[in-house]
Amino acid sequence: MSADSRTEMLVVGAGPCGMAVGAAARRAGVDCILLDKGPIVSSIERYPIGMTFFSTADRLEVEGVPFVVERDKPTRSEALKYYRRVASHFDLDVRQYETVKAVARSNGSFRVDARHLSGAARSYRADAVVVATGYFDTPNLLEVPGEELPKVTHYFRDPHLYFNQDVLVVGGGNSAVEAALTTWRAGARVTLAHLFDGFDRGVKPWVLPDIQNRVEADEIRVLWKHRVERIDPASVLLRGLDDGHEICLANDFVLAMTGFRPEPELLRGLDVPVDDQTGIPRHDPASMETEVPGVYIAGVLAAGFDANRIFIENGREHGARIVQRFVEDRKAESGRVEDA
Repeated sequence: MSADSRTEMLVVGAGPCGMAVGAAARRAGVDCILLDKGPIVSSIERYPIGMTFFSTADRLEVEGVPFVVERDKPTRSEALKYYRRVASHFDLDVRQYETVKAVARSNGSFRVDARHLSGAARSYRADAVVVATGYFDTPNLLEVPGEELPKVTHYFRDPHLYFNQDVLVVGGGNSAVEAALTTWRAGARVTLAHLFDGFDRGVKPWVLPDIQNRVEADEIRVLWKHRVERIDPASVLLRGLDDGHEICLANDFVLAMTGFRPEPELLRGLDVPVDDQTGIPRHDPASMETEVPGVYIAGVLAAGFDANRIFIENGREHGARIVQRFVEDRKAESGRVEDA
């Protein structure tokens, strides 16, 4: 690869929504390069092993490539296989394991500086940049002493790791409930702590009775309206929100299932306004173009702090909108040149 690769469109992020941009660009004959600091669909790769999607397979499809599965809802493994097939089907130019360090406007286009896992520096020049970085790289931290200990994780992968261990699960949403259930079934002693007095409303309806039954049977202990105050190597200190009482739990692992948030620093570096209250970058929903011409967003970034508004099902639609606007702008620009 040359030291200064040239393309019409560069996509930062090769998740399902970023790949949808690349697939739409391929169909429209637009040169497009995708960069990702990990493998393609790295967020799905980091889902719990054996996880089943909430959505049916057809709602995860990209640009008409059929997603055929044995059951109604696909598994993590099936999704990874499908998106590999999408990348091959469209012959997407995906540069994996390249971390974008900076994006800057320069002479009517954009310069993108990246660094490969090997340490090699790479640079690109593009007419348009699409930021599709998702939010899975930036967990909502507990911000308590001890959170940096190796026993603490914000990513739940394999319940086998917690057999015969004292596990604290923090949170009350889908991730927390599923982590609690699967680790308990793998032989862990599980306590779940949540800031509120019940499970979140978005917990999957077929999972909620299961966790409720485990709680009623005292198989999984729940501490409602409790906050983690401190994490120590062999224990966790929690505080009740109602009366301030403290509880010290013997503990081997903490699964902080507290959700994630978008990281719009690349956009801010390009002077894209980001609302402080909502976290939503200012953009046109019809085209996904921001107030900075040539800079687009795709996927969950458009939802800001309310990540539950955009999923693969509706985020995949952003690719076609972005490419359509890019092509229309190119035609308009070409017409102005001819008129001149």
